[in-house]
Order: sequence, then structure tokens, then C-alpha cells
Amino acid sequence: MSEQQDQLDQQPVFSIEKIYVKDLSLEIPHAPGIFLERAQPDIDMQLGTSAQQLEDGIYEVSITVTVTAKAEEKVMFLVEAGQAGIFQIRNVPAEDLEPILGVACPNILFPYLRETVSDIVNRAGFPPVLLSPINFDALFAQQRAQTAEASNETH
Repeated sequence: MSEQQDQLDQQPVFSIEKIYVKDLSLEIPHAPGIFLERAQPDIDMQLGTSAQQLEDGIYEVSITVTVTAKAEEKVMFLVEAGQAGIFQIRNVPAEDLEPILGVACPNILFPYLRETVSDIVNRAGFPPVLLSPINFDALFAQQRAQTAEASNETH
């Protein structure tokens, strides 16, 4: 193998192989009566991310969100959505891999998740819900701090 080819083989690689909806569910427990409600709903959102290695240099990253809309303690709708992507990540220093999986990949996936949630809520007969932008840098730092704290407690 030539030296030039060897250097090319060591170049960092980051590519999106596939983006897809991994999980999607919608519940409207009080339909059809809930459509007569005029109260402005309270929206609660729970978000999580995960990553797993599928094979050497290939990773799946997922963002999951649960959106619950309530009007006067009555659930108007509940949406659970999981957006995932398969990413090829090679020749990246180990200390850089976690931030790529915990920040860069979720930043790529989030607009797709946002569109999926908005679309399903709209199709359910409600005004679209636009998820607020998420600071995955801060979320990643918070998760890392919680992990460090938990490991300190066990030692």
C-alpha cells in the first residue's frame, strides 16, 4: 500500500448512512369530546438520546421525545416519537467520539424529529406543535456530569 493511500485510510470519516423514524405513536384518549375543548393546552416534552455501535465504525443514534398536551388536567394528545440515524464514523480520536454521538448526530436528527411530531399532531386534528430548539451541547454536558456524579457515589 502506498504511503499516500495509507494517509487517506487514516482520514476522519463522518457520513450519514440513513435517517428514519424508528418509533411513532399517537394517543387521543378523550376523542372526540376533546376537540370541543377551547382551553389552551399545556405542552410537556420529555427528550432522550441514545447511541449504540452496530459494527466497526457504524453507529445508530436515536432521539426520543414524548409530547403530552393537557387542557385542565385532561390529556388532549400524547405523542411518542423516535428519530434515528445510522452514521459512519471512522478514524476519530476516542475522546471525540462521545461528543459526535451525543451532540453532532442529535443536531442532525432533531429537525426530522421536529417535523415528524408537528406532522402527526396536525394529522390528528390539532394545531401543529413545533418543538423548541434543543441545546444538545448543554444536554450532553449535563448527562456527562450526572454520569461522573453517579460514578463518584459508587466509589
